[in-house]
Amino acid sequence: MATQLNGVINSGELTCLLGRNGVGKSTLLRTLSAFQPALNGNVLLQGKPLTDYSDQELSQQIGVVLTEKPHVRNMTVDELVAMGRTPYTGFWGILSKDDHRVVDESIRLVGIEPLRQRQVQSLSDGERQKVMIAKALAQQTPIIYLDEPTAFLDYPSKVELLQLLRRLAHDEQKTIFLSTHDVEISLQLADMLWLMTPQQLHVGTPRGLADKGVLSTFIEHEGITFDADTLTIQIRK
Repeated sequence: MATQLNGVINSGELTCLLGRNGVGKSTLLRTLSAFQPALNGNVLLQGKPLTDYSDQELSQQIGVVLTEKPHVRNMTVDELVAMGRTPYTGFWGILSKDDHRVVDESIRLVGIEPLRQRQVQSLSDGERQKVMIAKALAQQTPIIYLDEPTAFLDYPSKVELLQLLRRLAHDEQKTIFLSTHDVEISLQLADMLWLMTPQQLHVGTPRGLADKGVLSTFIEHEGITFDADTLTIQIRK
């Protein structure tokens, strides 16, 4: 786990968390999501300690999309997205006209209208991830955290998903923060990067971290070079 963690995640930006396996990315995401207590230090949400929020308040502030595929059967896309309204519907989970409007808008923003009546288990990995993002949007939280959202996707689907998240961050003024191993896509689409190393956390724009030499140190190994001018990775034959 990095020993020095100090960073700010802003609304209206897509921020990507990079780092090697085992460095603590998932631990950091779980801590920011209040799934586990901080090992040390403080996590502030809109200037208020995360520990001062009730579970109900957190459910209206933070939406989380995990790596694991949802194990649901006999549920339509429409029904799964509607589960994002749970923090607002009370014990019986009855959706109001306004709840249905939010679900409709969330589905529209992600562009999955043709999938509404499909069974969730029949979806491709890329379609399923879009549905989970729509569910998070239906939760109407200002913050959305995603843990390896592109893990099971082919390359075009990875790019499409990151483009979607960037658009949602910019157009809907969401704070979107995700962990990923797709370094080169992140360099092209992220507004900000959090790069975790065993020693510290580097925070900056892709261009800023490239100019400091941080990205070269992280990326370059035998047979792999990083072009800081174009923010691209080359593999020597």
